[in-house]
Amino acid sequence: MDERVNELRRVAETAARAGGEVLRARFGGPLRIERKGEIDLVTDADRASEDAVLGLLRERYPHHAILAEESGSSGQVRPGGLCWIVDPLDGTTNFAHGLPHFGVSVAVEGPEGLVAGCVYDPMRDELFSAGLGMGASCNGAPISVSGQTQLLRSLFCTGFPYDVREHSLAPLGLLSRFLKAGQGVRRLGSAALDLCYVAAGRYDGYFELNLKPWDVAAGALIVREAGGHLSSLDGGPFQLSPGHVLASTPGIAAGMLAEITGFLDEHGGLDAAGHLLGRGD
Repeated sequence: MDERVNELRRVAETAARAGGEVLRARFGGPLRIERKGEIDLVTDADRASEDAVLGLLRERYPHHAILAEESGSSGQVRPGGLCWIVDPLDGTTNFAHGLPHFGVSVAVEGPEGLVAGCVYDPMRDELFSAGLGMGASCNGAPISVSGQTQLLRSLFCTGFPYDVREHSLAPLGLLSRFLKAGQGVRRLGSAALDLCYVAAGRYDGYFELNLKPWDVAAGALIVREAGGHLSSLDGGPFQLSPGHVLASTPGIAAGMLAEITGFLDEHGGLDAAGHLLGRGD
């Protein structure tokens, strides 16, 4: 099993680097930008990066299924088979505005769950990587979550869903809660890197609503393998869909959950779409 995980991990790393090279070469140059929603962008760089990643994966594993942000699903997951989950450019808005904070996320899931994954930041040349039961690393060096145990001394990170303009109460309410509970809250615009930064001890905790599987698959495994806590926002098991995620160092997980559940209880909880039940946004 270890040999198989190592192989999948190496392929994920190679594929992520291939996509990252495309993004680094195109960063700061002319872009063709389209809108998937009011504030949800896609560029020709997203698609070029995805072509590079998927081309490598299909060459290496022609019979594996793939779930990718821009092209969707391809192939069938066979019994006992594997599915690659790919975000070719996590942080598209940053990329489109010339802000050098974005990455490529590549993960592979099997019947037992996530098996291997990596997130590559081409502008910092940082490759975060993990294999099931094998720990997590950055550029080959082991990483682990912070040892923080106090909310008041913790640095948090969050992000906002694409429907934040129409449904702002939950994300802004949670943001307000943690601004008061901790040392600070950051919002940098790449869920994949946010999770990796928790894994590396740069953030102590992270929370976000309504993420997609390709946003979080690789980062979730990296957090777990770095010794972190990973759950849904209500404290239940983490699921790739609907993607309401809490990630932290174990010492503050209970405190973060208490803040989140306290807020949600005040507003009747969340529906499946991540909107508060007790009152409209």
